[in-house]
Amino acid sequence: MAQNKIEKSESEWKKVLTPEQYHVLRQKGTERPFSGNLYYNKEKGVYTCAACGQELFSSGTKFESGSGWPSFYDVISSDKVRLQEDTSYFMNRVEVLCSRCGSHLGHVFEDGPAPTGKRYCINSVSLGFKKEEEAGKKNE
Repeated sequence: MAQNKIEKSESEWKKVLTPEQYHVLRQKGTERPFSGNLYYNKEKGVYTCAACGQELFSSGTKFESGSGWPSFYDVISSDKVRLQEDTSYFMNRVEVLCSRCGSHLGHVFEDGPAPTGKRYCINSVSLGFKKEEEAGKKNE
């Protein structure tokens, strides 16, 4: 699993997240479809957890699903997310959580494109983004 787990009290999370981020990431909320700035992002880079910065998705796996939320067909590495059953709202879904801080990211569905057939439907507010150039400079 992910290294360097991050654990904070809910009051600590409230201090570092915006109210909307706190609602989605910590209270398992959902942003309105087509409202997130990263839904429209076409730049190359890496999508990170907005709460802890862990790298989650590559722009190379992002695709247009028409759902209103950023969608990816795969994660950077399976140890970056934790999947768990979600039966809220009388639905059977699979919730996607950040493996490092436990924050709610969105859900994964089995209706995505090849090669995985998966659609990680992720709240834009749950994500940060590092442009390819920025990610490259950090690793030099």
